[in-house]
Amino acid sequence: MKLATYLGDGKPRIGIVTEGRLVDAGFDGSMIDVIAAWEDLKPRFKQRVTGAGIPLSDVQLCAPVERPGKVWAIGLNYADHIAESNMETPVRQVWFTKAQTSINGPYDPILIARNAPFVDYEAELVAVVGRRCKHVAAADAADAIFGYCVGNDVTERMWQHAGPQWSLGKSFDTHAPIGPWITTADQISDPHALAITCSVNGEVRQSSNTEHLVFDLWQQIEHLSAAMTLEPGDLIFTGTPGGIGAAMEPRRFLAADDVVRCEIEELGYIEGTMKAEA
Repeated sequence: MKLATYLGDGKPRIGIVTEGRLVDAGFDGSMIDVIAAWEDLKPRFKQRVTGAGIPLSDVQLCAPVERPGKVWAIGLNYADHIAESNMETPVRQVWFTKAQTSINGPYDPILIARNAPFVDYEAELVAVVGRRCKHVAAADAADAIFGYCVGNDVTERMWQHAGPQWSLGKSFDTHAPIGPWITTADQISDPHALAITCSVNGEVRQSSNTEHLVFDLWQQIEHLSAAMTLEPGDLIFTGTPGGIGAAMEPRRFLAADDVVRCEIEELGYIEGTMKAEA
Protein backbone atom coordinates (compact mmCIF):
# COMPACT_ATOMS: atom_id res chain seq x y z
CA MET A 1 0.00 0.00 0.00
CA LYS A 2 1.12 3.56 -0.69
CA LEU A 3 0.35 5.99 2.13
CA ALA A 4 0.64 9.76 1.73
CA THR A 5 0.18 12.86 3.82
CA TYR A 6 -1.68 15.56 1.89
CA LEU A 7 -3.41 18.87 2.49
CA GLY A 8 -7.17 18.44 2.82
CA ASP A 9 -9.37 21.31 3.96
CA GLY A 10 -6.25 23.23 4.86
CA LYS A 11 -4.75 20.63 7.21
CA PRO A 12 -2.65 17.47 6.83
CA ARG A 13 -4.64 14.32 6.12
CA ILE A 14 -3.68 10.70 5.49
CA GLY A 15 -4.40 9.36 2.01
CA ILE A 16 -4.03 6.09 0.16
CA VAL A 17 -2.47 6.29 -3.31
CA THR A 18 -3.79 3.88 -5.92
CA GLU A 19 -3.70 3.99 -9.73
CA GLY A 20 -3.00 7.69 -10.00
CA ARG A 21 -5.66 8.61 -7.45
CA LEU A 22 -5.65 9.51 -3.80
CA VAL A 23 -8.35 8.22 -1.45
CA ASP A 24 -8.74 9.80 1.97
CA ALA A 25 -8.03 7.17 4.62
CA GLY A 26 -10.78 8.39 6.93
CA PHE A 27 -8.31 8.64 9.78
CA ASP A 28 -7.84 11.61 12.09
CA GLY A 29 -4.23 11.46 13.10
CA SER A 30 -0.66 11.70 11.83
CA MET A 31 1.35 9.21 9.80
CA ILE A 32 3.21 8.25 12.98
CA ASP A 33 -0.16 7.36 14.54
CA VAL A 34 -0.95 5.23 11.48
CA ILE A 35 2.38 3.42 11.66
CA ALA A 36 2.05 2.74 15.39
CA ALA A 37 -1.43 1.22 14.94
CA TRP A 38 -0.91 -0.33 11.52
CA GLU A 39 -1.91 -3.90 12.28
CA ASP A 40 -5.31 -2.70 13.48
CA LEU A 41 -5.74 -0.08 10.75
CA LYS A 42 -4.59 -2.10 7.74
CA PRO A 43 -7.93 -3.93 7.11
CA ARG A 44 -9.83 -0.64 7.37
CA PHE A 45 -7.46 1.09 4.98
CA LYS A 46 -7.77 -1.74 2.46
CA GLN A 47 -11.53 -1.22 2.41
CA ARG A 48 -11.06 2.49 1.75
CA VAL A 49 -9.04 1.83 -1.42
CA THR A 50 -12.24 1.09 -3.33
CA GLY A 51 -13.37 4.71 -2.89
CA ALA A 52 -13.52 7.09 -5.83
CA GLY A 53 -10.67 9.32 -4.71
CA ILE A 54 -9.26 12.34 -6.54
CA PRO A 55 -6.52 12.60 -9.18
CA LEU A 56 -3.03 12.91 -7.70
CA SER A 57 -2.49 15.92 -9.96
CA ASP A 58 -5.11 17.79 -7.90
CA VAL A 59 -3.48 16.99 -4.55
CA GLN A 60 -0.80 18.86 -2.63
CA LEU A 61 1.41 16.21 -1.07
CA CYS A 62 3.30 16.88 2.16
CA ALA A 63 6.25 15.00 3.60
CA PRO A 64 4.72 11.62 4.47
CA VAL A 65 6.18 11.85 8.00
CA GLU A 66 6.11 15.54 8.81
CA ARG A 67 7.70 15.44 12.26
CA PRO A 68 9.75 12.27 12.71
CA GLY A 69 11.13 11.63 16.17
CA LYS A 70 14.58 10.88 14.79
CA VAL A 71 16.27 11.33 11.42
CA TRP A 72 19.51 9.39 11.02
CA ALA A 73 21.68 9.22 7.91
CA ILE A 74 24.69 7.10 7.10
CA GLY A 75 27.71 8.56 5.30
CA LEU A 76 30.15 7.01 2.83
CA ASN A 77 27.99 3.99 2.06
CA TYR A 78 28.47 3.49 -1.70
CA ALA A 79 31.91 2.54 -3.06
CA ASP A 80 31.80 5.09 -5.91
CA HIS A 81 30.85 7.91 -3.53
CA ILE A 82 33.70 6.92 -1.18
CA ALA A 83 36.14 7.01 -4.11
CA GLU A 84 35.02 10.42 -5.36
CA SER A 85 35.28 11.77 -1.79
CA ASN A 86 38.91 10.57 -1.57
CA MET A 87 38.07 8.64 1.58
CA GLU A 88 38.77 5.09 2.71
CA THR A 89 35.95 2.58 3.05
CA PRO A 90 34.77 2.86 6.65
CA VAL A 91 35.38 -0.12 8.92
CA ARG A 92 32.54 1.10 11.15
CA GLN A 93 29.35 2.81 10.09
CA VAL A 94 29.51 6.62 9.96
CA TRP A 95 26.30 8.30 11.16
CA PHE A 96 24.99 11.85 11.48
CA THR A 97 21.60 13.37 12.23
CA LYS A 98 19.38 15.69 10.25
CA ALA A 99 17.12 18.07 12.17
CA GLN A 100 13.36 17.57 12.26
CA THR A 101 13.02 21.04 10.77
CA SER A 102 14.93 19.99 7.65
CA ILE A 103 12.02 17.75 6.60
CA ASN A 104 10.42 19.02 3.39
CA GLY A 105 7.59 18.00 1.10
CA PRO A 106 8.32 15.91 -2.00
CA TYR A 107 7.65 18.74 -4.47
CA ASP A 108 8.27 21.79 -2.28
CA PRO A 109 11.00 24.38 -2.99
CA ILE A 110 14.44 23.72 -1.49
CA LEU A 111 16.15 26.75 0.01
CA ILE A 112 19.68 28.01 -0.57
CA ALA A 113 20.32 29.73 2.73
CA ARG A 114 21.94 33.16 3.11
CA ASN A 115 25.74 32.90 3.49
CA ALA A 116 25.56 29.17 2.72
CA PRO A 117 25.78 28.88 -1.07
CA PHE A 118 27.48 25.50 -1.52
CA VAL A 119 24.36 23.35 -1.66
CA ASP A 120 24.54 19.82 -3.06
CA TYR A 121 22.16 16.92 -3.73
CA GLU A 122 22.29 13.32 -2.48
CA ALA A 123 19.59 10.90 -3.65
CA GLU A 124 18.89 8.23 -1.03
CA LEU A 125 16.61 5.33 -0.17
CA VAL A 126 14.83 6.22 3.09
CA ALA A 127 13.55 3.50 5.42
CA VAL A 128 10.69 4.24 7.81
CA VAL A 129 10.79 2.43 11.16
CA GLY A 130 7.59 0.55 11.94
CA ARG A 131 7.78 -0.40 15.59
CA ARG A 132 9.45 0.42 18.87
CA CYS A 133 12.54 -1.77 19.08
CA LYS A 134 16.06 -2.08 20.44
CA HIS A 135 18.96 -4.55 20.01
CA VAL A 136 17.59 -5.84 16.71
CA ALA A 137 19.74 -8.49 15.04
CA ALA A 138 20.44 -7.99 11.35
CA ALA A 139 18.60 -11.25 10.61
CA ASP A 140 15.44 -9.77 12.16
CA ALA A 141 15.80 -6.21 10.95
CA ALA A 142 13.31 -6.45 8.07
CA ASP A 143 10.52 -6.83 10.62
CA ALA A 144 11.39 -3.41 12.06
CA ILE A 145 10.69 -1.56 8.80
CA PHE A 146 7.26 -0.15 7.99
CA GLY A 147 8.06 1.05 4.49
CA TYR A 148 10.25 3.06 2.15
CA CYS A 149 10.32 6.39 0.37
CA VAL A 150 12.66 8.55 -1.70
CA GLY A 151 14.87 11.11 0.02
CA ASN A 152 17.32 13.84 -0.88
CA ASP A 153 20.02 14.39 1.75
CA VAL A 154 20.56 18.00 0.67
CA THR A 155 23.90 19.21 2.05
CA GLU A 156 25.57 22.58 2.51
CA ARG A 157 29.20 21.60 1.91
CA MET A 158 30.89 24.62 3.53
CA TRP A 159 29.04 24.03 6.80
CA GLN A 160 29.48 20.26 6.53
CA HIS A 161 33.27 20.50 6.43
CA ALA A 162 33.70 23.47 8.79
CA GLY A 163 34.15 21.06 11.70
CA PRO A 164 34.60 17.37 12.49
CA GLN A 165 30.87 16.58 12.59
CA TRP A 166 28.47 16.95 9.67
CA SER A 167 25.06 17.49 11.27
CA LEU A 168 24.86 21.28 10.91
CA GLY A 169 25.69 21.12 7.22
CA LYS A 170 23.02 18.48 6.79
CA SER A 171 20.25 20.21 8.76
CA PHE A 172 19.36 23.46 7.01
CA ASP A 173 15.64 24.14 6.66
CA THR A 174 14.04 22.20 3.74
CA HIS A 175 17.17 20.07 3.26
CA ALA A 176 15.46 16.70 3.80
CA PRO A 177 12.71 16.37 1.20
CA ILE A 178 11.07 12.94 1.35
CA GLY A 179 8.21 11.15 -0.37
CA PRO A 180 6.25 11.19 -2.49
CA TRP A 181 4.59 8.67 -0.18
CA ILE A 182 5.52 5.64 1.91
CA THR A 183 5.38 2.33 0.08
CA THR A 184 4.80 -0.33 2.73
CA ALA A 185 7.52 -2.93 3.08
CA ASP A 186 5.30 -5.79 1.94
CA GLN A 187 5.17 -4.19 -1.52
CA ILE A 188 8.96 -4.23 -2.01
CA SER A 189 10.48 -7.63 -2.68
CA ASP A 190 14.08 -6.51 -2.03
CA PRO A 191 15.12 -3.01 -0.89
CA HIS A 192 18.67 -3.93 -1.86
CA ALA A 193 17.88 -4.23 -5.57
CA LEU A 194 16.38 -0.85 -6.53
CA ALA A 195 17.68 1.50 -9.21
CA ILE A 196 18.35 5.01 -7.86
CA THR A 197 18.98 8.20 -9.84
CA CYS A 198 19.28 11.94 -9.37
CA SER A 199 19.06 14.53 -12.13
CA VAL A 200 19.54 18.30 -12.17
CA ASN A 201 17.62 20.17 -14.86
CA GLY A 202 17.16 16.86 -16.68
CA GLU A 203 20.88 15.94 -16.60
CA VAL A 204 21.48 12.63 -14.82
CA ARG A 205 24.13 13.14 -12.15
CA GLN A 206 23.71 10.00 -10.02
CA SER A 207 22.78 6.54 -11.29
CA SER A 208 23.26 3.39 -9.24
CA ASN A 209 21.46 0.59 -7.44
CA THR A 210 20.87 -0.08 -3.75
CA GLU A 211 22.63 -3.41 -4.20
CA HIS A 212 25.87 -1.42 -3.93
CA LEU A 213 25.37 -0.32 -0.31
CA VAL A 214 28.53 -0.95 1.72
CA PHE A 215 26.50 -1.57 4.89
CA ASP A 216 23.08 -2.90 3.96
CA LEU A 217 19.89 -1.73 5.65
CA TRP A 218 19.72 -4.70 8.00
CA GLN A 219 23.23 -3.96 9.26
CA GLN A 220 22.23 -0.34 9.70
CA ILE A 221 19.21 -1.27 11.82
CA GLU A 222 21.32 -3.59 13.95
CA HIS A 223 23.92 -0.87 14.52
CA LEU A 224 21.52 1.96 15.35
CA SER A 225 19.29 -0.15 17.59
CA ALA A 226 22.29 -1.21 19.63
CA ALA A 227 22.61 2.42 20.73
CA MET A 228 19.04 3.66 20.96
CA THR A 229 15.40 2.68 20.90
CA LEU A 230 13.95 3.07 17.42
CA GLU A 231 10.35 4.22 17.27
CA PRO A 232 7.52 4.29 14.70
CA GLY A 233 8.12 6.96 12.08
CA ASP A 234 11.86 7.35 12.65
CA LEU A 235 13.65 7.87 9.33
CA ILE A 236 16.87 6.26 8.13
CA PHE A 237 18.67 7.75 5.12
CA THR A 238 20.68 4.80 3.81
CA GLY A 239 23.46 6.52 1.85
CA THR A 240 24.04 8.17 -1.51
CA PRO A 241 25.89 6.91 -4.62
CA GLY A 242 28.60 8.71 -6.55
CA GLY A 243 27.94 11.72 -8.73
CA ILE A 244 27.61 14.56 -6.22
CA GLY A 245 28.28 18.10 -7.43
CA ALA A 246 31.12 18.66 -4.98
CA ALA A 247 33.14 15.86 -6.61
CA MET A 248 32.87 17.22 -10.16
CA GLU A 249 35.64 19.11 -11.95
CA PRO A 250 34.86 21.94 -11.71
CA ARG A 251 32.53 21.58 -8.75
CA ARG A 252 28.88 22.13 -9.61
CA PHE A 253 26.72 23.31 -6.74
CA LEU A 254 23.01 24.00 -6.98
CA ALA A 255 21.74 27.43 -7.98
CA ALA A 256 18.38 29.17 -7.79
CA ASP A 257 15.82 27.73 -10.23
CA ASP A 258 17.68 24.44 -10.63
CA VAL A 259 15.25 21.51 -10.56
CA VAL A 260 16.47 18.45 -8.65
CA ARG A 261 14.72 15.12 -9.21
CA CYS A 262 15.49 12.00 -7.16
CA GLU A 263 13.89 8.73 -8.26
CA ILE A 264 13.96 5.16 -6.97
CA GLU A 265 12.55 2.13 -8.72
CA GLU A 266 9.14 1.05 -7.32
CA LEU A 267 8.97 4.08 -5.00
CA GLY A 268 8.41 7.03 -7.36
CA TYR A 269 10.21 10.34 -7.42
CA ILE A 270 10.54 13.64 -5.58
CA GLU A 271 11.36 16.90 -7.31
CA GLY A 272 12.21 20.30 -5.87
CA THR A 273 13.14 23.67 -7.33
CA MET A 274 15.99 25.52 -5.68
CA LYS A 275 15.12 28.96 -4.27
CA ALA A 276 17.26 31.62 -2.63
CA GLU A 277 16.25 32.22 0.97
CA ALA A 278 14.52 35.58 1.42
